[in-house]
Amino acid sequence: MPGHYWFAMVSAWGFAWLFVDQLSGEIRRGAVPRKTMGLLIPAVFGVALLVVWEIVTRGANVPPVLLPAPSAIGAQLANSAPILWADFVQTFVKSVIPGYIIGCLAGLVVAIAVDRSPFLKAGLLPIGNFMSALPIIGIAPIMVMWFGFDWQSKAAVVVAMTFFPMLVNTVAGLNAASSIERDLMRTYAANYWQTLLKLRLPAAGPFIFNALKINSTLALIGAIVAEFFGTPVVGMGFRISTGVGRLAIDLVWAEIAVAAVAGSAFYGVIALIERGVTFWHPSVRGGRA
Repeated sequence: MPGHYWFAMVSAWGFAWLFVDQLSGEIRRGAVPRKTMGLLIPAVFGVALLVVWEIVTRGANVPPVLLPAPSAIGAQLANSAPILWADFVQTFVKSVIPGYIIGCLAGLVVAIAVDRSPFLKAGLLPIGNFMSALPIIGIAPIMVMWFGFDWQSKAAVVVAMTFFPMLVNTVAGLNAASSIERDLMRTYAANYWQTLLKLRLPAAGPFIFNALKINSTLALIGAIVAEFFGTPVVGMGFRISTGVGRLAIDLVWAEIAVAAVAGSAFYGVIALIERGVTFWHPSVRGGRA
């Protein structure tokens, strides 16, 4: 790689390093607000990585089939916007969202039933741990045979992937309330459902939201991988599979970028809802301090 490329790469990385270090110090001293200026740190770091990526791919003449430059991926994002949008709707809107909602709600309801029944707790939880270890590539073809090639089979894969994390986390969260708190509810003559709604479910909130955040990434991964095993001629997984076959690597990376942004935004929305719902929890209050 020529010397001027090395100079540009070191300069970009050094500037980002010094800027982030200086801004972090100002935030620690309280000179700048954490909520607004703190967002600049990951933004600057991400831009620095993109700049270094661009310099390395161009300076070292990396073949685009191995690793395209960020500028080429950005151009593909602009040129293929209608295709990327159709893939996003097929995968995220039609498969991820319905499967995520059904899987998480079913896991929550079954967790309450398991908590109510010692028989189900002894029998279902080991099966849940076993099912959560099953590989996606084993589940996806079966779901395609059961539900067809359209989005329904991908949503079924998402349901299977999100159900058991929600089940296990909710069961653990329902046991988070201390015995003193439960005894207090009994002294108030509270029945099971009153104790569940007013004490145990709120105490399980951090566990439930932990499962929701885990499932927000699992759902997208499951839907994309499931599309490798049969889908209409649209979808993120379909486009990635065919793009690799046609050596359209810039389109593959564009799909990966869309998936990364969608998954990160989905996770961020769940995290924001968590901060509003579980504002009383020490982890949230400590994060705001």
